[in-house]
Amino acid sequence: MNELVRSLPSPTLPGLHLPCLDTHRGWLFKWTNYLKGYQRRWFVLSNGLLSYYRTQAEMAHTCRGTIPLAKAHIEVGDTCHFVLTSGGRSYHLKATSDGDCQRWMSALQQAKANATLLIHHSDDSGDETPVPQEDRALTQGALKSLATKLEDLSTCNELIGKHGAALQRSLSELEDLRGSTEGTDKVKAVNERATLFRITSNAMINACRDFLDVAESHNQRWHKALHYEREQRHHLEETIEQLAKQHNSLERAWRENPTSYTGVERPQEGDASDENEEAEFFDAMEDAPSFITVTATSNIQHKRSGSNQSMMSGGVPNDWTHNESDTSGTNQMQLRRTRRSRIPDKPNYSLNLWSIMKNCIGKDLSRIPMPVNFNEPLSMLQRLTEDLEYSELLDRAARCDSSLEQMCLVAAFSVSSYSTTVHRTAKPFNPLLGETYELDRMDEYGYRSISEQVSHHPPAAAHHVASERGWTLWQHITIDSKFRGKYISVMPFGNIHLQFHSSGNHYVWSKVTSTVHNIIVGKLWIDQSGDIDIVNTTTKDTCRLKFSPYSYFSREVPRKVTGVVEDGEGTAHYILSGTWDDKMESAKIVESSRGCGGSEGKQKTVYQTLQPKLLWKKYPLPDNAENMHYFSALALTLNEPEDGVAPTDSRLRPDQRLMEAGLWDEANIEKQRLEDRQRLERKKREAQANQALEEGQDIEGYQPVWFEKRTDENTGEASYLYRGGYWEAKERQDWSHCPEIY
Repeated sequence: MNELVRSLPSPTLPGLHLPCLDTHRGWLFKWTNYLKGYQRRWFVLSNGLLSYYRTQAEMAHTCRGTIPLAKAHIEVGDTCHFVLTSGGRSYHLKATSDGDCQRWMSALQQAKANATLLIHHSDDSGDETPVPQEDRALTQGALKSLATKLEDLSTCNELIGKHGAALQRSLSELEDLRGSTEGTDKVKAVNERATLFRITSNAMINACRDFLDVAESHNQRWHKALHYEREQRHHLEETIEQLAKQHNSLERAWRENPTSYTGVERPQEGDASDENEEAEFFDAMEDAPSFITVTATSNIQHKRSGSNQSMMSGGVPNDWTHNESDTSGTNQMQLRRTRRSRIPDKPNYSLNLWSIMKNCIGKDLSRIPMPVNFNEPLSMLQRLTEDLEYSELLDRAARCDSSLEQMCLVAAFSVSSYSTTVHRTAKPFNPLLGETYELDRMDEYGYRSISEQVSHHPPAAAHHVASERGWTLWQHITIDSKFRGKYISVMPFGNIHLQFHSSGNHYVWSKVTSTVHNIIVGKLWIDQSGDIDIVNTTTKDTCRLKFSPYSYFSREVPRKVTGVVEDGEGTAHYILSGTWDDKMESAKIVESSRGCGGSEGKQKTVYQTLQPKLLWKKYPLPDNAENMHYFSALALTLNEPEDGVAPTDSRLRPDQRLMEAGLWDEANIEKQRLEDRQRLERKKREAQANQALEEGQDIEGYQPVWFEKRTDENTGEASYLYRGGYWEAKERQDWSHCPEIY
């Protein structure tokens, strides 16, 4: 019976298979810094982790640090001093006495050995996601303790069954031998077996109690830690939101009554706006324009009016007047009446953008799944095509005899592409890899356009437009978007190319950065900022357009755009001015001189110009535009169903169509399905590439259907150019080369 009793697990020990307990706690002195030296801390060693607190009371809510011992290096120093090195950091600790130091060293060495065994035991877990070392050691220690208690329960269960069966047999034998002389021996045996059964039952009860205590203790610890982290996160979110509200309130108050704020001085005439850098809305303001424009007197204007008119597009001044712009706009609106002029109204779904974006600070937004509530029912390919809203500017430029006049119209066209974004704070759909979009406006405006998503990460699209009115445009744009806390920055990379057929003039320029503000609180609004350098690679003419960032404290016109058109020798000929959301004008320079010094002692050039002439003016938005995502007349037609398009066309994308119809819940489900399918296809391509690499074969990445990668002869850049064949395939209705993406 004594052997049987010794085989039972102890109710106070985790199990017979662990060398000993690795739990130890007490006061130690921890080195902090040279100012404070050693500070007294309460240390707790448990499950391979050494945690420390300022006081014992902090154990319930705040842990000051945790040292995982599995891969820690333990070094003994002099006079009760020892050093723990873990994760590249060293912890210098001191005990109160030699005996205390020895006890800590023994406990730490034993805990390290146990933690190392636990890690080796769980190396084959097969988790795909790496787990932090501290969390894994803590979890493994808890799981090991619970597993040991379960083994104890299993052992007790087996012993109870064994002793219970023996007790039952003894009782049966005792009943058969009732009245015989052997009854005394049998009664003694039954008593022994009953005693064993009682001891085993008590051990079972104790083991159950220990298992429950261990489970509850770990559960309480994790629950308190989780609760503390949630409170800290909630407090941080409230703090950030409160700061944003205060910032917004201060800006609004300053706008309403700027004179009452003596701490913010308005810049004097001629001073640069960056002297009040702290008062600006942006982190840094660009320098003020390096030139001053002065309109010439009536005598000078009259004197030069004949030569000015002779330069205008072969002596036809109407190409530069507001009248033609009005006429072309009227004709364009008449032609558009054959297409749809409205879409279903946008549903009024309320969703807090900050609740999603707060976890995305500093991240690439193209890799973050977003609900359709923050989208507009157009894809990025359609947004690129929307640059052609004012294609008549290029038609007029193709008729220009002067390359400098042509440059002015090209510059106006580059600015006009932003006019549709002034109220459009929603993001377009990220196109799927292989998605295409065509826009055939040959009958109305003489051009047709094809675009394709050629890369998914980073997202990149290629676009090609051919016009029978004398020009061809192509671009390869890569989008990079980042969330900066208060605003979202969208940075397009890549160049736009434009070539005129008759003159051969080839223009190259890039896009500016778009910024969406008031992500946390307030009304969302969008701004464009940066420079556009337009270069005529044929004649070397240049134009630098400056998009001034908007500021509450600036005296400049909001959304202002300025620029100078220079010939290949650097001589300025035209001044461009306007706003990217309304209009652009050009003024011919008749005289230039060095003016007075600006800020920082720099002299500004003074340009004397003729009266400005209108280059471009924005069309008014359609009626009820505020309920139709603020779409322009062209944007309303971009997603209109058309027959004969490729099966990869954006018009056929199901989640986008559902969103346009107002079925946002269904659109979110469909969007998730398409994104999951795209991830699966990407994994298949990666697996095929790895297999080809193992077999020593050449690896060919994804190849677009309608575009191919080439090197530009003028710029030397590698970009995707149209390889041809789309419109011929459409005529034959042969889409066998198109991937199945929907």
